[in-house]
Amino acid sequence: MPDRRLLRAATTGDLDEVRAALAAGADVGARDAHQRTPLLLAALSDHVEVARELVAAGADPDAQDDRRDSAFLATGVTGSVEMLRALLPADPDFTVTNRFGGTALIPACERGHVDYVREAVRTGIDVDHVNDLGWTGLLEAVILGDGTRPYQQIVQILLDAGADPAIPDRDGVTALRHAQDGGQTVIADLLRNAS
Repeated sequence: MPDRRLLRAATTGDLDEVRAALAAGADVGARDAHQRTPLLLAALSDHVEVARELVAAGADPDAQDDRRDSAFLATGVTGSVEMLRALLPADPDFTVTNRFGGTALIPACERGHVDYVREAVRTGIDVDHVNDLGWTGLLEAVILGDGTRPYQQIVQILLDAGADPAIPDRDGVTALRHAQDGGQTVIADLLRNAS
């Protein structure tokens, strides 16, 4: 019963109820039917204060659910810089990957989360990690992005953080070639200048 109470409170972001459930003996690593922990549920809904409380109680930011999502991986999808910062004291493993073989950085690049990418590259996360599709964050920003200002900024942030623009996709096509083929002239210039 306390476990279900904690899971429900983490989902709704009810900090007082989270504290009460923990005080009543709830397991900070409890799982719902999809193997989601309270911390993952809090991260998915960006309940930062709840996440801080759970981290202080020893929650694992790397515990994965039945879709291989974890609280830390979820931050790359949501783009929440505050949640990223809330999870750092729990010492997340930056090499844990999602169901696509990607780190938290890759979906953030795809979705145009500029501030998140700027913060994430400071953590020491591998900016050249290649996911199961054969794409790095740089490739995802170009292939799945639209070449607008947010994606231009992400490409520059990645390059400044040491991302290798020469890493090709599985077909041997580089980010520069993808940018040229997609008419992303500003990004193509950034990549050309970095080469």
